[in-house]
Amino acid sequence: MKSQISVRNVRAFRRALAVFVGLAVSAAAQAGEIVVIMAPGAPALSKDQVVNVYIGRNKDLKPLDLPESGNERRVFYKKATDRDLAQIKAVWARIAFTGLGQPPKELPDDEAIKKAVAADPKAIGYIQKTHVDDSVKVVLELN
Repeated sequence: MKSQISVRNVRAFRRALAVFVGLAVSAAAQAGEIVVIMAPGAPALSKDQVVNVYIGRNKDLKPLDLPESGNERRVFYKKATDRDLAQIKAVWARIAFTGLGQPPKELPDDEAIKKAVAADPKAIGYIQKTHVDDSVKVVLELN
């Protein structure tokens, strides 16, 4: 009986630890400020303008996404659009199905987003504020 209780306790502890670590990672990502960036010389954008790009209403700019596996993407969409990733996927599925557009191109990390944005005046992306340098311009800060 003692060994079963011990195993149960260990399993419960592991589950609790996994939840705690997940929450800590989520809090850390939310604590870091996410900014929307474009090439230098781009005008500042309103939150509504950014939302329109990232939900397919504005086709003048080329939106870039971070990987779905990272927490920054979830935090960005929640802060910018007040929608979760499932809702965003549904929006883009409808747009793609009707032939009216394609979802944002996914790049692997902040550095790749920054490099792509710096090279293309029509590109728009989001990264952690701590990764911003002179190669890009912050057009919107998401608090």
